[in-house]
Amino acid sequence: MTPYEATVRAEINRWQQAMQKPPSRLGRLSTSVQRRINKIIPRRVHAVITATIKQMTRAVLFGSEFLTRQPQQGLSLIERDAAVARRIDFYRKAGAAEGGVTGAGGLLMGLADFPLLLSLKMKMLFDIGALYGFPISDYRERVFILYVFQLAFSSQERRQVVYQHLANWAEHSRQLPDDIHQFDWLTFQQEYRDYIDLSKMAQLIPGIGAAVGIVANYQLINQLGKTAMNAYRMRILADEQSIEGQRWQVN
Repeated sequence: MTPYEATVRAEINRWQQAMQKPPSRLGRLSTSVQRRINKIIPRRVHAVITATIKQMTRAVLFGSEFLTRQPQQGLSLIERDAAVARRIDFYRKAGAAEGGVTGAGGLLMGLADFPLLLSLKMKMLFDIGALYGFPISDYRERVFILYVFQLAFSSQERRQVVYQHLANWAEHSRQLPDDIHQFDWLTFQQEYRDYIDLSKMAQLIPGIGAAVGIVANYQLINQLGKTAMNAYRMRILADEQSIEGQRWQVN
């Protein structure tokens, strides 16, 4: 193990502990309030929101422009991490610029920020997956991307569940349905919408929308990028441990 790999393993261990922490008192209160609000919202409205996010996400996942990048082969972990860090920085700046423009445009432009930001986030995840050497054209790799997205933008309660899927991906991926329509879109849209409510609603306020859009988009993309880095590095290190274990058994 190289010194860099040892450092990464230490970082991953700290991240894993954070992902498995029980919900805080404030987190539980926030989740409880949001669930009450969700119960008040008519089921028909939930259905419309769910369908919108489902179709939007499907368009991003299966759009040909997102499947053109080939998995990078022959790179060390330190080289992959450096390349990924550069891509995250690119998308942070792009998202901040887009948030500033739409935030300055008032209510309608602020609402337009939702699909634009989602598209940037998904494109970044595809880039990160390919840079870490995974075949993003594979259906199960795209489901992995959705789980990474959920992990970054969910309550701590939901995050614990999603983390277990990623931490045991080799086993979990074998149990996935072949049809992406069976993905839990309702939970996906509710968790994502609830998470961004506080940070994004102020973007619709005239006068401060541009500043809020810049900061919120930068932070949201940064959080997603860091989550993706740790999720893929955890997976790579787990695969390496499995290979080493098999070699030890053979010898």
